[in-house]
Amino acid sequence: MTETATKKPPLTGIRVIELARVLAGPWAGQMLADLGADVIKVENPDGGDDTRQWGPPFVEGADGENLSAAYYHATNRGKRSITVDLKSPEGQQLVRRLIATADVVIENFKVDGLVKYGLDYDSVREVNPRLVYCSITGFGQTGPYAGFAGYDYIVQGMSGFMSITGEPDGQPMKAGVAIADIFTGIYAVSAIEAALIHALKTGEGQLIDMALLDVQSAVLANQNMNYLVSGAAPPRLGNAHPNISPYEVVPTADGYLILAVGNDGQFRRLSTILGLETIADDERFSTNKARVANRGEVRRLISTETLKWQKADLLKACEQNAVPSGAINTIEEMFADPQVKARGLRIDLADSAGTVIPGVRTPVVLSETPLRYVRPSPRLGEHREEILAELAELERKASS
Repeated sequence: MTETATKKPPLTGIRVIELARVLAGPWAGQMLADLGADVIKVENPDGGDDTRQWGPPFVEGADGENLSAAYYHATNRGKRSITVDLKSPEGQQLVRRLIATADVVIENFKVDGLVKYGLDYDSVREVNPRLVYCSITGFGQTGPYAGFAGYDYIVQGMSGFMSITGEPDGQPMKAGVAIADIFTGIYAVSAIEAALIHALKTGEGQLIDMALLDVQSAVLANQNMNYLVSGAAPPRLGNAHPNISPYEVVPTADGYLILAVGNDGQFRRLSTILGLETIADDERFSTNKARVANRGEVRRLISTETLKWQKADLLKACEQNAVPSGAINTIEEMFADPQVKARGLRIDLADSAGTVIPGVRTPVVLSETPLRYVRPSPRLGEHREEILAELAELERKASS
């Protein structure tokens, strides 16, 4: 899944200036880099991206050098780094020069936070009318919360996500990763690519307004529609599904597994596996609608029988009878899974000093324009001289 001599990534030739830090903006920048774009990460010379310090664990170079926290490396692969003091007139002018040569800007400052530097959209589009300018904030450019700082954890709560996550009698729960940030980064890439197509067709750039709260609220999917149709706010159900039963975690003699029974035929086959043949014809359980209405009794009957099985044996029986089921892996077990290995999810990239840094590829496979994985996350300011020399050459060609 590397670039070949004949097949180049789809965004080859696209230049991105990343004025973003932490997760949502850098996640979008990393995806664009994997898709072939030249992503220049502009960092504060005083420590760089905040996530460089968000450890342990830290990546250690061959010579013992601290190469920044693992968190930073999760979202900055494939980029080049230049340090710029945005508070100085010289730094502001340098970024404007970089933007003049770019196709895309990604920034996640507070609303109007770049106005004082002359790097807001209205200012920079004067030097680059074709520019696609993606602004990522907690709450968007409009509305009563526009000026507030946005944090993933808080947005998970405000969006309603935590109200449907966790055990019914426990605390509302956040996800195990910053899903509001990550989803926003992914949606931002889609919006950027759409705006790039428009710019390439018309020569007209535009402002993209991405908000964490918008995104996290929108991705509640069927739970949103459950509320909009019924008028009842969905409750927390733990590992159960609001619209399907049994679709949850069940116990076995030596651990837990997932049953994902999506139709009546699958339920009948599961009932046979568990020696409960008669319940598939019981009007309380014969249809999914009935099983959802009686989910507590379904859970009791199923769990009583699954506890008599070894986990591996039940998984095998379900597989042999086309009943959807699955293991609950640790992250270690996930990386050791033969399917994950076959798909090449883990990648290992050597940096400029020969230190091999692990990572996880973008989960996109394109047959004719494969993604590119050629460099790990940059050291702070690693490419400054290279970028400045390149910029001078671009400007010389443009003026000649």
